Order: sequence, then structure tokens, then C-alpha cells
Amino acid sequence: MQLSHGVKHKIPIKTFSQWDDQRPGFVGIDLVGHDGGNISGDYIQTLDVTDVCTGWTEAQAVRNKARVWVFEALKQIRECLPFKLLGIDSDNGSELINDQLYRYCLEEEITFTRARAYRKNDNCYVEQKNWSVVRRALGYLRYDTQRELEIINRLHGYLRLYPMR
Repeated sequence: MQLSHGVKHKIPIKTFSQWDDQRPGFVGIDLVGHDGGNISGDYIQTLDVTDVCTGWTEAQAVRNKARVWVFEALKQIRECLPFKLLGIDSDNGSELINDQLYRYCLEEEITFTRARAYRKNDNCYVEQKNWSVVRRALGYLRYDTQRELEIINRLHGYLRLYPMR
């Protein structure tokens, strides 16, 4: 699906200071690449979804950055959340900022915002969990096989309820 020229500009920019951190359901989302320092070819990515109010984090590995995998993972994560998904804030990558996710959020009445370009602090809640949940468990190695994808998702499944995240 091609990114329409204007969809990025239809999604409002929100900074970390504008979040409603008193109500569960507003999440930051981000991808963590498992490239091991070699960005050539396909490698596994982990979609990290973190609630701003509670810090609840769900993670799911996908085979690459293709929006089809990322969108499917987000829908699966939504089913696991212990609260209603009210809002999503992402960086500006096309795997997250696209017509499919934009329309989905409109249809499901989910607020969709994006961070300012090159401002990681705008999405600081999920950026922090990229380290404490994803990197701490998986490190910085390259993962790119179907077997590794399955193992990583099993690990994410075990860790999702671990209280010291």
C-alpha cells in the first residue's frame, strides 16, 4: 500500500509533555531492529508498545519492517492489552505512518499522533522500554531466521507479565 502524499500531515504531532498520563490506553509505539550492526537484507524487528500511564509494555517480533507485519502485530498486541486502546503515538517511519494504520485508527476511534522528526524524547516512554524490555533481553545481535522469530516471540510472551520491567 502506497503512502498517500498527505497522510503524514493528517496525523497531528504530539510531544511527550502533551500526553494524558493519568489514563491508561494511550501508548507509544516503536520498532527495535535486531540487525547486529549489519543493516543489509531483512532482519527481525520488535514492535514495542508502551502505555504512558501504567508503563505496561507489550512486544512482538516481526520478520522485517514491512507494514503488513507491523500492522498485524499491532492488532495482536491490542488484543493482549489489559485496557482499551485509546491512542497511539509513533515516530515518523512509513511502517507506522501509513494509510492503513491511519484508516484503522479512524475506524476504531483511536487517536493517532506522531512525534516530531528526529526527536526521540517525544516518544520517551517507549524509547525507555526499548532498552529495559527489548534490548536487555535480546541484546544487539542479528536475528533473521524464522526459528529466531518464533523463539523471540515466545520469550516476549513469557516476559510480558514479568513485574520488573
